[in-house]
Amino acid sequence: MPTLMKTLRRPVIRRRAAAWRRPLLLALLVGLLGTAFFYGHYRRQINRYVRRAYATWRSGHLTGLEKTPLLAGYSVHGIDVSAYQGRIDWSKVAEHQVRFAFIKASEGVTLRDPRFRRNWKQAHAAGIYRGAYHYFQPDYDGARQANLFTRQVPLMPGDLPPVLDVEHPQFHDVHKMRKGIATWLRLVERHYGVRPILYSNYSFYRRYLAGHFDEYPLWLAHYEVDQPKLPRNRWIIWQHSDEAYVPGIKGTVDFNVFQGNFRRLLDLRIPPKPAASAPH
Repeated sequence: MPTLMKTLRRPVIRRRAAAWRRPLLLALLVGLLGTAFFYGHYRRQINRYVRRAYATWRSGHLTGLEKTPLLAGYSVHGIDVSAYQGRIDWSKVAEHQVRFAFIKASEGVTLRDPRFRRNWKQAHAAGIYRGAYHYFQPDYDGARQANLFTRQVPLMPGDLPPVLDVEHPQFHDVHKMRKGIATWLRLVERHYGVRPILYSNYSFYRRYLAGHFDEYPLWLAHYEVDQPKLPRNRWIIWQHSDEAYVPGIKGTVDFNVFQGNFRRLLDLRIPPKPAASAPH
């Protein structure tokens, strides 16, 4: 009798197993398709996160001699740095065909980058054409931010124009932000006698700045693309990576290319002051 009962139960167990197997397989299939769709849609962000996680993990083993290949198709390459990069060996940086560097000087209305003066002097001594930038805080007064920058940065003939970095995502009023940007640009241009460069990332620029500051040269940050989506006549510098390695810097650094040859970069520099005419 027990043997007969076991024999009768087997088809029931098989039917129950089959009933569970079908929805399970369907759920797995849907999960795989969903994962494939999600990765296909967000693969750049996911790959970027994985690379950054890996870079963080291996940061303790870096030597400062790691090297990212130069971007093909461009002849003038540069970096931008702040205190985040730590102590920089600028002579080694110059050996990696880095022709220009923008150095963070200030942020908001009070913050001075603690490594600015050292970087400013040593980049110049290494033969790298230097420029300085201010990180704009949208909810603070534009005039006070301009005053902080001009008191911090001793731009001279031969230096690259001043830069306003506008990308901070948190602000209360876009019109107030634009007014503050316009104030900074106007005051800094008046102080140094040269038109500043405006820096922003692609999405922020398209959403908040496009059409409002077109008279200023644009330095565009746009990653994970073969070319910026903006037309070439709209930007002069492209920050194509913020996770590059350059010998002389222990850790990642922003990598940029200048749209044009070296002669055009030299033409961008602050011109010499006109000589005073001799009295008659």
